[in-house]
Amino acid sequence: MKPNILYIEDHPDNMTLVRRILCSESYNLIEAQTGFQGIHIAENQDVDVILLDINLPDIDGYEVALRLRNSEKAKLSSVPIIAVTANAMKGDAIKVLGAGCDFYISKPINIQELLEKVEEMTTNKI
Repeated sequence: MKPNILYIEDHPDNMTLVRRILCSESYNLIEAQTGFQGIHIAENQDVDVILLDINLPDIDGYEVALRLRNSEKAKLSSVPIIAVTANAMKGDAIKVLGAGCDFYISKPINIQELLEKVEEMTTNKI
């Protein structure tokens, strides 16, 4: 059985793209459109990897990552978080990693890079 991947993303086109990519590889995709919804899902369901947009409509992805890492659900301190963001300015990757994300993928999404990183993080359980 393939792992559960939570994708927190407010843009429908990006959600559709990632859904097609991951579902074609038989991953179980769980979708959230806001940061608070993503946190709620992560705290109430078993997820193996979290894909996290940084620019969300309610709270930004940095805050989401910090809240997940400090959650009362102990497992969330070690669930891999991959930031998937259009923020590509100098220092953005450092800020993402400092917030608790494990890896950074810039948009537009490189399909092969996304699949490789999800596979790596679900098989190695970093």
